[in-house]
Amino acid sequence: MNIYDIAKLSGVSIATVSRVINNSPKVSEKTKKKVWDVMNEYDYTPNVFARGLGLNSVKTVGLVCPDVSDRYMASAIAYLEKNLRKYGYDSILMCSGFDYEGKVEAVKILLDRRIDAMILVGSHYAGDCGQDDIQYLQDAAEKVPVVLMNGYVRVPGVYCVLTDNYKAVYDTVCNLIEVGRKKIVFLYDANSYSTTKKLEVYQDALIDNGLKVQEEYKVLMPNNVLKARDLLAKKKLDFDAVIASDDAMAVGALKYVHQINKSIPEDVNIVGFNNSELCVCCNPEMSSIDSQEEELSEIAVDSLIKVLAGKSVRQKMEIPCIFFRRNTTQF
Repeated sequence: MNIYDIAKLSGVSIATVSRVINNSPKVSEKTKKKVWDVMNEYDYTPNVFARGLGLNSVKTVGLVCPDVSDRYMASAIAYLEKNLRKYGYDSILMCSGFDYEGKVEAVKILLDRRIDAMILVGSHYAGDCGQDDIQYLQDAAEKVPVVLMNGYVRVPGVYCVLTDNYKAVYDTVCNLIEVGRKKIVFLYDANSYSTTKKLEVYQDALIDNGLKVQEEYKVLMPNNVLKARDLLAKKKLDFDAVIASDDAMAVGALKYVHQINKSIPEDVNIVGFNNSELCVCCNPEMSSIDSQEEELSEIAVDSLIKVLAGKSVRQKMEIPCIFFRRNTTQF
């Protein structure tokens, strides 16, 4: 039982439940009685979230990411902090690492700081391959509103903001096939929610276009330019196109293609993901799928502020990716 359930059973908004808990004079005695009757019936004890919506708000939001040295995550954190400041909120950042225990500990530390809400950056929080336990998210959502950026879970009180990776990757693979590419390699660095979805879509697009999915063309590697280059050199794969789940691996592929004296895009087409500054730091400049982290960050904060104000917000908010064509593709 949480504040969302109390609001639903009482027939009032979350904000009204908070006002009742904080004994606000703006709520009628009749409504107060109705809400307290429901709380007493279900033995509900008001928590930090419920009180934080009222006068005791500390105006602080906890931010969690696995690794702030990651380009995507660092940029997303910067955008989030900027947008939170617009609403007068400070932030506390925790880097959880990628292991489950680290995630649980980071969330616990933030909750102990009596934050008003929490935003988690990265699809790793949606459950990794072989690790579907997201109980820590459910527990957190009973105490504060939680926003998950770039991932999706079906958990009450967790609001998910993400891009439509399915359409972006599917369209890209189809476009590669349309310009004659049939040996398309997919590079990825983790079994996160986001990467797993991209890999599934890559396979769907190949099958829908009558191409066989070849296991050796699905390459798990470090998200690092030089390590990606060296691994491809070691594998000696014969390919005519590359799509990577992050720009760094795509640039590594570009370096490898140069190393074996093939031309880009005449011999090999290359597409990265995230549209980072790496795309314009290589020669030729690289095509990439933009995951819209700036807009996602803005939506995440705006949605969170609405929830804190007791307004209705969709549990899943999805926006399209944008393809930036440069000089490594023929479409």
